[in-house]
Amino acid sequence: MSASLATRRVVASLVAAGALIGAAALPAVAADHGRDHKGQRSAVVIGGVQYDSPNRDDRSNRALNGEWVEVKNTGRHSVNLRGFTLTDREGNRYRFSDFRLDGRSSVKVHTGQGRNTQRDLYQGRRQQIWDKRDTATLRDNRGNVLDTQSWGRGGHHHHG
Repeated sequence: MSASLATRRVVASLVAAGALIGAAALPAVAADHGRDHKGQRSAVVIGGVQYDSPNRDDRSNRALNGEWVEVKNTGRHSVNLRGFTLTDREGNRYRFSDFRLDGRSSVKVHTGQGRNTQRDLYQGRRQQIWDKRDTATLRDNRGNVLDTQSWGRGGHHHHG
């Protein structure tokens, strides 16, 4: 018990030092408050990723749409994803427009062009953005990181 308290104290002082360096010193109350909510994971997370489209070398729309990132709502309540963003390591960004994701359901965000439905959204790009080694980052409409998914470094090997 005491060990974790000591650790927490060290972390708090590090945070305080960082805040001073950033010249954006927050009141301690706000910092503590933020820590309480860290435990609550977002219901909206990244599900599956299909980053290596079967026809990767042909630049057809079908090949582009064979590449997707799934966004999943694990909660019971529907969430409006308006303003949420999905980015890759290079900073390519897809911004959701008004889209309501029902509870316990998911939507695939395809790279290419197509007609948006409840299950499939399309970025409308002309080239693939998800590389063999990449990271997908999902942020909410305030820019808070909800989830990240990395692949191509040891883990996440797709055979076939």
